[in-house]
Amino acid sequence: MDTTSTRAHDDIRTAPRALATEAVHAGRDDLARQGLHAPPIDLSTTYPSYDSRGEAARIDAFATTGAEPDGPPVYGRLGNPTVARFETALARLEGTETAVAFASGMAALSAVLLVRGSMGLRHVVAVRPLYGCSDHLLTAGLLGSEVTWTDPAGVADALRPDTGLVLVESPANPTLAEVDLRAVAHACGSVPLLVDNTFATPVLQRPAEHGARLVLHSATKYLGGHGDVLAGVVACDEEFAGRLRQVRFATGGVLHPLAGYLLLRGLSTLPVRVRAASATAAELARRLAADPRIARVHYPRIGGAMVAFEVHCDPHEVIAAVRLITPAVSLGSVDTLLQHPASISHRIVNADDRRGAGVSDRLLRMSVGLEDVDDLWSDLDAALGQRPERGAGNCANHHSAPALAN
Repeated sequence: MDTTSTRAHDDIRTAPRALATEAVHAGRDDLARQGLHAPPIDLSTTYPSYDSRGEAARIDAFATTGAEPDGPPVYGRLGNPTVARFETALARLEGTETAVAFASGMAALSAVLLVRGSMGLRHVVAVRPLYGCSDHLLTAGLLGSEVTWTDPAGVADALRPDTGLVLVESPANPTLAEVDLRAVAHACGSVPLLVDNTFATPVLQRPAEHGARLVLHSATKYLGGHGDVLAGVVACDEEFAGRLRQVRFATGGVLHPLAGYLLLRGLSTLPVRVRAASATAAELARRLAADPRIARVHYPRIGGAMVAFEVHCDPHEVIAAVRLITPAVSLGSVDTLLQHPASISHRIVNADDRRGAGVSDRLLRMSVGLEDVDDLWSDLDAALGQRPERGAGNCANHHSAPALAN
């Protein structure tokens, strides 16, 4: 079995292919000629080599450029053939030269910050809201970074000589606010723009086409799609990828091969899952926007499977009352998840900063899955219409008209 990186077989693809086709075939183009149908899982941590001089030369080359070593694998922390298949596929879907996978989304973001920090570029310009842990990593300066928070229109004015990165998330977690990526990329000038594309996925938008140099995913979410894998990935150009691989090798934030296999499998159904869940989410957003128990609905213009809504009643009562919907953190799974950002995903963000970014204490964030829309609505309807004996927490006690945001 050929265990070399699938990037060696990119020349098999000679014509542009639709996203749905790429999702199924990218990273697998070499399988048929190897007599394989399902991608193999290479669980090796090390690989035999009788040419120690040649291996030394390959390691020296990696230390210089971060390029993947030519020939057979060397060691699991340098790279893995199964993970490389996922990286190839994700890069194809995002329209970038390559991608580098990590053990989690936060490990991926940390690697980007370490790359820029190692060049003396520790200042970051960022737009709120971001995922709560991304916000905390920047605000706390845990990796030596310094952050300036601004709105999209203020990005250019916030840049400094030591600015190494501009970071946005669109649609944003958890308010689903959208950013004009092309305008922000233009404002960045020569500073790399990193776009967290976790919510949209390449099915709905490809930030690299709008000028982003780096595209970040918490691959735990839609790319995996089944709530059973933890991973992160950065899609980018080969130059930046080399630096990311060097940081990954040095810090050990590698992705396990089994996770790489599950992610590659998840990508094959990504367009189908995202489009089906998005259709259900749009219908639920419509019903919520017409419901007097709801104060405001957030749903992005580009669509998607995420819906956020603010309730008139106690949001904790709604969380406690759902039965079909799973009350849990995370998103992007085949089943519908509901969580209270102010208590969980964004709890780590200072309360004033959180509210200033539009994350109200009555906001609920719902990741819509693949269930029937009427079954989901029945569960939501029951949870919102709590029994009168619950008193002030009863959403049905309020009758003001909801507002649809975005």
